[in-house]
Amino acid sequence: MSICVVAASMPQTDLYIPQGAYRIAADKGILQFQSRGIEPDLVVGDFDSLGYVPQAREIVRHPVEKDDTDMMLAVREGLRRGYRDFLLYGGLGGRLDHTLANIQTLAFLDLYGARGLLCGDGTAVTLLRDGALRFPASMSGTVSVFCFGDAAGGVTERGLYYALENADIANTFPIGVSNAFCGRESEVSVQKGKLLVLWQSTAQAACDVLFGG
Repeated sequence: MSICVVAASMPQTDLYIPQGAYRIAADKGILQFQSRGIEPDLVVGDFDSLGYVPQAREIVRHPVEKDDTDMMLAVREGLRRGYRDFLLYGGLGGRLDHTLANIQTLAFLDLYGARGLLCGDGTAVTLLRDGALRFPASMSGTVSVFCFGDAAGGVTERGLYYALENADIANTFPIGVSNAFCGRESEVSVQKGKLLVLWQSTAQAACDVLFGG
């Protein structure tokens, strides 16, 4: 199925929505859609941060006291409706605990065979497991790679300013921080384990990398 777009409450300037995408607003994230004249397909949350229950095509309301964040509630709804590619807005910056929770949401999606992409403030973040990410020569800025878990094996970075070939890395040493695109096609890959990959990008360019153009 097409990409599921989730917008949360953190202000977002670059809100690219792929054609045909299913749109979920997580609580106050409805304001991000409304400010652009876009009607979400579904609104999910407890609506404590919004302060009222909005008018929408479909609403799923939850109690204020719950285990899931509003972003996680929205992701669960998307998975329940059959979506496996998730573009998540409003999940970076602001409170550090919320940012970490949204990074863990990427791991939750991976656990259920789905892919997640966090976009915000000119940064894209995804979780890569036993696979590769390929970047076009047009990319610029920095790219950082972190072990997500105790260890990751067979980590390779090609076409970037600093090269890494078939390395084993651990979560106790940030060897992959602050690499850089340098005007040629590049790749980050891992043979066994998980990597958290962060790079500077517009939302549209990041979607092209992860989901295909």
